[in-house]
Amino acid sequence: MKPPVKIAALEALDIRVGTIATVEDVPKSAKLVRLTVDFGYHRRRILAGMKQERADHKEIEGKQCLFLVNLEPRTIMGEVSEGMLLDIGHADGLTPCLAVPERPVPNGARAG
Repeated sequence: MKPPVKIAALEALDIRVGTIATVEDVPKSAKLVRLTVDFGYHRRRILAGMKQERADHKEIEGKQCLFLVNLEPRTIMGEVSEGMLLDIGHADGLTPCLAVPERPVPNGARAG
């Protein structure tokens, strides 16, 4: 386990539900896919290193999951990523699965 943090550290994170509208390959990358995510009030492009984790990475199109949306934009392989997909298991060496709401909720709904 990581060391304890103050509640303010958690409150600084903006985690929201979004629906993955499209999944596309990032050219010349062995790991990255480009997600277009609908947050209700807008769409964002988010890069995720999941290309090698699934036989068909397009299977997640249309799924709702959790995203960290207040990270500074980051350029990876010449493309800008505007957030981070949250998954479960990767840090522990497991095949990752998406962090998903138990029932449909409005896109843009906040976690926490």
